[in-house]
Parts: sequence; structure tokens; C-alpha cells
Amino acid sequence: MIAYLGRRLIQSALILLGVSVITFALLYLLPADPVRQIAGRSATPETVENIRRQLGLDQPFVVQYWRYLANLLHGDLGRSYIQRSEVTQLIVSRLPASLLLMAGSIACELLIGLTMGLVAAVKRGTATDNSLMLASFVGVSAPQFVVGLLLLYVFAVRLGWFPIGGYGTWRHLVLPALTMGVLGAGWYARMMRSSMIDVLRQDYVRTARAKGLARGVVLFRHALPNAILPIVAMVGIDIGIFMGGIVVVESVFGWPGIGQLAWQAIQRVDIPIIMGVTLVSAFAIVLGNLIADIVAPFIDPRIKLR
Repeated sequence: MIAYLGRRLIQSALILLGVSVITFALLYLLPADPVRQIAGRSATPETVENIRRQLGLDQPFVVQYWRYLANLLHGDLGRSYIQRSEVTQLIVSRLPASLLLMAGSIACELLIGLTMGLVAAVKRGTATDNSLMLASFVGVSAPQFVVGLLLLYVFAVRLGWFPIGGYGTWRHLVLPALTMGVLGAGWYARMMRSSMIDVLRQDYVRTARAKGLARGVVLFRHALPNAILPIVAMVGIDIGIFMGGIVVVESVFGWPGIGQLAWQAIQRVDIPIIMGVTLVSAFAIVLGNLIADIVAPFIDPRIKLR
């Protein structure tokens, strides 16, 4: 286990290094000029050049990236060009909202998706199965803003059950979490159905049925623990995706998460914030996959981490 964790940590460090290089290079080649955003349209060429020199943006790419990497190794993500605040503080201030939305969204998509997939697998080939798979396809294909606006109109405007937007109580969380849950549930339903059908064909499941065990015992004690392994890997990926923030959903519901911070930074060409959010998202994906790999042996003891 220790050797495995050591290798994974080295791999994770290399992945994050690669992400930082690629992202920094793309932002360096970006046609938009962040200095113009800072100085304003009426700034003189001398003012623009002074700001560029103060920020070190007049130096070659290698020098800029090396300086950024040196600061990053000391835990410094830089300072926002526009907001004039430390990027670490800005991200940390948005982190609770992002973590809350991530947890709510994953809970929704697991509850909806696994239930649909399990029922579809048990009712394979029936009208129920076809209806659930059609619903999952619609959920996967539906645009985020359409689902969000539809839920807002029905449950916030017409019925008044939930607030239109904002952040602070559990009622503010329901609609944005449900929006992302509906979108992700389709993938989980299809994966769960496929995995469960494969498991139900195994000899040990037929043996359990032949022994006269109740249907629920066969499904939940013998089949589900093995069928759920691919789901664990998908959750690990979703942790990173949701930590990066779903920009459209956060914009529709006015959710003050990291995704909204990133969108504002992109509009203003605020490179330090874009870099910071990208690295935090990449770190969350790496961490989520590592957690999924560590949890897998506890679900299926046959899996060994080497």
C-alpha cells in the first residue's frame, strides 16, 4: 500500500506539473492582453508598458513560468490582476460553496442514477427498461441551462417551493444540485444497468438464487457490491469536475462557487485566477481518482493495490 501511494503521489505531481505547463503556455499565447484590462482603454502606451514591466509580463515565457512555479512550490498561487487579492484567498472563500454543491450534486445523481439503473437491469427488455433508458438519454443530452431554467420556472416561480437563486440555506442548494444530478444521473443509470446485467449472469448469482435466497438479498448483498465498482471510479472523476464548477449552473442559480470565479476571470483575462482554478480542479480530479482506487479494495477484496 505504501509503495502504491508513493507511486501515485509521484504520478500526481507529474500530472499537475504537466497541467500547469500546458495551461500557462495557452494563456501566454492568448491573443487577449491582460495589461489592457488592468490599465483601461484610455491608458497611454507608457502606462501600459509600466504595468507590463511591473507584472513581469514583458519577460520570456520560460522566465515567467519558472517564477510562477517557484511561487507555486511555496503555496503561492499569485495575486489577481483585477481584484488585487491573493488567488489562494479568493479560491478558499469560494471553496465551501463548491464543496456543498459538489456533495449535493453527487448525492442526487447517485440516488437517481443508481435507482434507475438497478430497476432497468432487473426489468431488462421490458417497457420499464426502455422507458428508463430513454429518460437517461434525455437527461444526458439536455443542455444544462435548459434543465436549470425549467426547474427554476416550475419549482421557484410557479410553485414557490425554493428560492430563485442565491446561497445560504439548504433550500438554495436543492435546485442547482438537482440540475447537475439529473444531468449526471443518465450516465450512472446506463453504467449501472450494464454492470448489473453482467453481474447477474455470473455463476455465484445463479447459485445464490438456486439456494432459495430472497431476491433482495441476491441483488443487494451479492450482485450490487460487484456491480458498483465502475460507479466508484465515475464518482472519483465527478469530484474533480464539480470542484472545477459547472459554470452554466452556477450562473443560472447565482451560486458563488469556484466555477463562477473562473468565468469572471476568463472574461477579464485574469490569468492568476484562471491558473489557480485550473490547478485546484486538476488536483481535485487526481485526488478523487486516488480515493476511488483506495476505496475499491474495501468493496471487492479481490482487488489488490500494487
